[in-house]
Amino acid sequence: MKTQYVTILSRMLLLILAVSWIGCNDNSDPYAPSRMERPKQTSTPKVQPAMQSQPAPRITTSSSVPSGMKPNPVTTQTTAEGNIRSTFAFPTGYPETSVMLIVREAPAQIRLGYPFEYQISISNLTNAPLEGVQLTEPLAVAFDFNNATPAPASQAQGVLTWNLGALKAKEIRKITVRGKANRVGKLSDCITISYKPKSCLTVNVVEPALKLAKTGPAEVLICDPIAYTLTVSNQGTGAAENVVIQDTLPKGLVTTANQNTYRVNVGTLKSGEAKSFKVNLKATATGSFENQATATGDGGLKSSARHTVVVKQPVLHLAKTGPAKRYLGRNADFVITVTNKGDGAARDTVVVDTLPAGMQFVSASAGGSHQNGKVTWNLGTLAPGASKQVAFRAKASQIGQQRNVANVTAYCASGSAQTTTQVVGIPAILLEVIDLEDPIEVGANETYVIEVTNQGTATGTNIKITCTIPDEQQYVSGTGPTQPKVDGKVVKFTPLATLAPKAKATYRVVVKGTKPGDIRFKVELISDQMSSSVMETESTHQYE
Repeated sequence: MKTQYVTILSRMLLLILAVSWIGCNDNSDPYAPSRMERPKQTSTPKVQPAMQSQPAPRITTSSSVPSGMKPNPVTTQTTAEGNIRSTFAFPTGYPETSVMLIVREAPAQIRLGYPFEYQISISNLTNAPLEGVQLTEPLAVAFDFNNATPAPASQAQGVLTWNLGALKAKEIRKITVRGKANRVGKLSDCITISYKPKSCLTVNVVEPALKLAKTGPAEVLICDPIAYTLTVSNQGTGAAENVVIQDTLPKGLVTTANQNTYRVNVGTLKSGEAKSFKVNLKATATGSFENQATATGDGGLKSSARHTVVVKQPVLHLAKTGPAKRYLGRNADFVITVTNKGDGAARDTVVVDTLPAGMQFVSASAGGSHQNGKVTWNLGTLAPGASKQVAFRAKASQIGQQRNVANVTAYCASGSAQTTTQVVGIPAILLEVIDLEDPIEVGANETYVIEVTNQGTATGTNIKITCTIPDEQQYVSGTGPTQPKVDGKVVKFTPLATLAPKAKATYRVVVKGTKPGDIRFKVELISDQMSSSVMETESTHQYE
């Protein structure tokens, strides 16, 4: 005969209940009184003839529901194998809820007196452990118990008890019971299961701890950006929330936006997390500056970090010497001295002297180069207190005041100096006197030609010519760029206002010889540029 099985499934939702029950069939077996009332069997029941195969009866079960919980409707269905399956389901949508599933499987029909077995499966459906699990089964009086796997912890007065102990999360335990029926009819019993309910509360105790580190340069020049790195970390447990870094700057330091404070909103830092931030400052003065940044967070979290930076500055002083006066066409020597009077090194120091239009470059000291009217020296780094000297030579090429400017530049420093040279010309006036006829007879005329030539580089001004006629001669006439005035033996020409460089002025004086002799015709010249007059004579032989 084909054996049919029925699977009975019950699910219990356990919130704070100590015990939940799997109910029995409401149609109680009249042949299944309590084991306490069952008479003791002394003989083995007779073996009945084989029963004809028949459809498995429909089995209906019920279960008690924990107070306040409403089970889903009982569903009963016939499986593809012909078994009958009834399922109980309870809501499980509550957090931290332990739910146990009890499944009992037994043949739907057995033979009187023949051994058979059935299984009990206990499942912990949750992720939480169940402790103190105990299953109790009062046996039906019509059932003769043989053994079970595992064996029950106790067997007293027809009640089997299994102490299952702890049932791990998702763990499944199975029990197999063996025996036989001792009378015809319905064989029915109920089981109970209990466990020690636990309500557990876990509170995570944390202590976040902020740690702020501040790094930056130990020394800068005043024009350097001061780059700080702020690193705040949570070296404790738990999250540090609403973390903020604030820094009030000392006088002499400001942000790039010229503010004396800055603030960094860090936000939340997880345990072990660190965040770094870049902050750029600038110095407005030299000196040593210490400032303290502080990180704070909710719950009184606080950590500070200090940093000291020394701000230095190179200060370049430029001195330049040169002649105050030079004649046109003459060379002029200039000396430039650059000194670092600051406390910081002057890197990439360069001196440039720009020649004026009236000066022409001649030469420069070692390292100096000339291009487009500029003389340049690259001096490299000038340490604090150090000096370097350069020189160059130029030719005065234009009359007038020549302003010569030198500039020095370095990283974070500069300076300038100038000289003024008055370039003047040289009015080198040449005086020449010649007689056109020599010798002459007494009574004849003699012509003296007076030439005044400016051989210099400057204009001669207020040029005066004075002629003295010897006693042996008599004035006849005079011509020239200006008019002559005769006073006895002295002929004076009115002053010549200017005589340009390389220009020539010619005067003529005609005299008559009155006596024989070797006589001397004298000419005197003076101008504004001369401190004393120039004398020139011309000899003439006169005869009878």
